[in-house]
Amino acid sequence: MSLLDDFMVRAILAGIGVAIAAAPLGSFVVWRRMVYFGDATAHASILGVALSLALELSVFLGVVMVALAMAIAVTLLSRREYAMEILLGVLSYSALAFGLVAVSFISGVRIDLMAYLFGDILAVSQADLAVIWLGALAVVGLIAYRWKALLISTLSEELAHANKIDPKREQLILTLTLAITVALAIKVVGALLIAAMLIIPAAAARPISRTPEMMAVLAALIGASSALIGLCLAYVIDTPAGPSIVCVAAFSFAATNLVSLASKR
Repeated sequence: MSLLDDFMVRAILAGIGVAIAAAPLGSFVVWRRMVYFGDATAHASILGVALSLALELSVFLGVVMVALAMAIAVTLLSRREYAMEILLGVLSYSALAFGLVAVSFISGVRIDLMAYLFGDILAVSQADLAVIWLGALAVVGLIAYRWKALLISTLSEELAHANKIDPKREQLILTLTLAITVALAIKVVGALLIAAMLIIPAAAARPISRTPEMMAVLAALIGASSALIGLCLAYVIDTPAGPSIVCVAAFSFAATNLVSLASKR
């Protein structure tokens, strides 16, 4: 019997894989104040699920395509006269609503709707696990390769131009990695909690980090620990796995901020 035949082992590995992908990306989401941007992309993933089921495509592929389309649309329209918060709100909830309505027209998927909304990490298969880890390694590799350029363009567009770095290209890289991460995480924590796994571990790492690199590493450790502890708690006290993981991450956020406040006194 293979170790991966155990559903809890697969669930733990899936949670750690998503945490590793979300940590560095979540750090940039926090630094760039792109919280609503990540939320809008996550909500759009339900529309991607509906299209995938209707066209009999891979859910991962459908979610990546729709999440990427949403991210690009927000980037282009944000240059217009609309306020960013209003634009993100309209697109986010519209995509979620259209996705939920579209799913209701597809026979045989209503039972699975809660899994797509809140995740079903305990049902992760070996194939899902392979996709999650390949995607996570691709995201981490791409961000590591562009780390310096992404940091400089995050600090200042003028500084980026001075270093011959195109901020729009770096924004596109973040958009691409965000779409991939959302597609990876939908199976683990669901569309409604994806943004939480992007933001909370990074926000928890921020008060106790001295460098950007340290923040990304600590965010990965906090995210992975939250996945492990959350799954164990869900198993012991019979609570939903995805929300349990996010709850543990939230406690980590409170703990690191308390430690930071105590150290300043």
